[in-house]
Amino acid sequence: MLKTALQLRWIAGLILALAISTVFVLLSEWQFSSAENEGAPPAATTEEVRPLTEVFTPGEPLYATQADQMVSFTGSFQPADQVLVPNRLQDGEEGYWVVTAFAVDGAPGDTLIPVVRGWTDDSSNAGTAPEGGVEITGRLLPSEAPVAGPQPDGTVGALSSAELANIWDEPLYSAFVTAHETQAAGQQGPASELETVVTGPQPQEKTVNWLNIFYAVEWFVFAGFAVFLWWRLLADSYQRSLEDDDDYEDDDEYDDAPEDDQSGGELPPGPTSSEVKK
Repeated sequence: MLKTALQLRWIAGLILALAISTVFVLLSEWQFSSAENEGAPPAATTEEVRPLTEVFTPGEPLYATQADQMVSFTGSFQPADQVLVPNRLQDGEEGYWVVTAFAVDGAPGDTLIPVVRGWTDDSSNAGTAPEGGVEITGRLLPSEAPVAGPQPDGTVGALSSAELANIWDEPLYSAFVTAHETQAAGQQGPASELETVVTGPQPQEKTVNWLNIFYAVEWFVFAGFAVFLWWRLLADSYQRSLEDDDDYEDDDEYDDAPEDDQSGGELPPGPTSSEVKK
């Protein structure tokens, strides 16, 4: 079989099989590396308060490396642009988030950002946002997906920047901020009787995508199959060559077998006279 494997076409076939296997192994490695999702940014990074305009740019998606960042910014609320988000828990009690549009100083295109001013268990206690210059310190969070279905006036099913942009008819950041501290008119403290919504950093644990693990194993199996297919074809070719050799030897034996001598060869004995009389 080694002699067959050393033929040029089988050497070329082996090189091709190894090249294909290498590609499959690289794809398998890529799937393995993609199977582990990166966790949230380290708390040491996100808890350092940074200016909003340096962290996030309007019109761009909020990536995982930017989410959960503590930010600060100045500007003013737009009290007319305010909604309630129901079904929000605070210390185990269900209530409403009070969300108001905020004009950020230095934001390009006068872009607004939704700010969660606080929580209340009674929608009638939402109050109005403070007027004038305000400084906000809070956590930057990604926009939620909109919730389909009718909602009562003044409420939305989720805190979706895209939905709020349509309701308020204003350009918005594709994110929102939960206000941990609100400082108005040079005084630090709550701007209303709303309870502050404090959101902590996300867990640092990493998650595993088992679908990627399955694909990685699948590519590895394909890599082994490419080499196996080459070996199987080689073995079949070698077996056919053995069968051809056996057939050739059988033909030689048949050709060498003695034939009846038709010209003077010794003939078999004929019947005796007694056998003829009978």
